[in-house]
Amino acid sequence: MYVGADVGGTWIRIATIRGGRVATETIRADRDLRKLAARLQPVWRRHGWSRRRVEVLVVASRGLWTARERRTLARSLRELARRVEVISDAQAALLGAIGNRPGVLVLSGTGSILVGYDGDGRWARAGGLGPLVGDEGSGFWLGREWLRSRAQHGSLSSTLRLVHAADPIAAIAALAPTVLARARRGDLVARRLVRDGQRHLAASIRQVARGLALRAPIDASWAGSVLGNRWFRTGVMRATARAGLRARWHAPAEAPVAAAARLAETLARRGAGRWLSRGRGPASRGSDTHR
Repeated sequence: MYVGADVGGTWIRIATIRGGRVATETIRADRDLRKLAARLQPVWRRHGWSRRRVEVLVVASRGLWTARERRTLARSLRELARRVEVISDAQAALLGAIGNRPGVLVLSGTGSILVGYDGDGRWARAGGLGPLVGDEGSGFWLGREWLRSRAQHGSLSSTLRLVHAADPIAAIAALAPTVLARARRGDLVARRLVRDGQRHLAASIRQVARGLALRAPIDASWAGSVLGNRWFRTGVMRATARAGLRARWHAPAEAPVAAAARLAETLARRGAGRWLSRGRGPASRGSDTHR
């Protein structure tokens, strides 16, 4: 059997392929990736899985910057499968959305990142710096900016309650649907924040597309809970056009976790070819590109 795991800031989604069928389930994430094995082991025990049964596990994770980090995480999971590969969650999202062809994927959920691929093993990225110094246009960013505006107008107690929550990042990111709803109803503060977030994401799309010299119109797709909001997503598309970049937007063909499971199957049967052997992950600095 082949397993894929999509490790986000709030949820871990797990997909299995057996006999050509994809089955998925969701569990709570821990923001400390060192605890990922401990989060997955109960799932393995519940299903009766073992290292002998799971041929390949592909983990698509947030918060990974370097090949060394990916190798370290893979080693910590080696008791779960005969072979473990770790890639960026944004890479899996791009693979699931548009396949192996050149294009960009903008992801906005709890956090945000933009990743691009030129179809020939070369990757580029923007964002993905995490909630402390980045994640513009993400659910956390929208929630945080909304709390800042509320605190400036006297709503200090509710702000402090969320700041001191057991998982403040998830608690603050959970405000994003409220911010989007208020913006759509015409709330001026919420609308300004949403437009700023959309401009940030559009600027990252343009940065990555130019860094990879992708030909316009570029193929583009999306992932993440915030971009699952059609109204917000349409605003990002318009902001991208206003930034001077022509794009063909495609609805994701399948979820990132399903793409991770299919990549696991491909690795077991044929090898991943150029996509994995040469495109090892987004670059570790801003819009840098690499093979």
